[in-house]
Amino acid sequence: MTPNLTSLTLLLPTPHPCVLAIPLFSGKVAAGFPSPADDYVEKTLDLNELLVQKPAATFFVRAQGESMLGVGIHPNDILVVDRSIEAVPGKIVICALNGELTVKRLARDNEQWQLKAENPNYPDIVIHEELDMVIWGVVTNVIHAL
Repeated sequence: MTPNLTSLTLLLPTPHPCVLAIPLFSGKVAAGFPSPADDYVEKTLDLNELLVQKPAATFFVRAQGESMLGVGIHPNDILVVDRSIEAVPGKIVICALNGELTVKRLARDNEQWQLKAENPNYPDIVIHEELDMVIWGVVTNVIHAL
């Protein structure tokens, strides 16, 4: 096992998701006094449409570990991953590293590729030829329960 990796559990989407229209209220949510004048539904919102731009290229994974807390990825969060998005420096990526899935920020410093943790308690991973690494996709959304 490669040290300091965030482990992930792969979740596959339903091949033919049904539309689940949920009311989307217009107006903003007040952090202070509520505004009763905006209490009406603007339209309905389909979470598939909101979270999955390219269904054939999308998959979900459940995050474990705390290496990505700095970007709001917590243990048991579900990550929405798009394989069709180019993995460029700065993107949060899912990759297989020596046979284990991990989530990290892709970076390039001084011609050196790295997988950066978003928690100072975890070291960055320098990518070198001896590592068996394949990028599976780019994280587009995080589903986090309160």
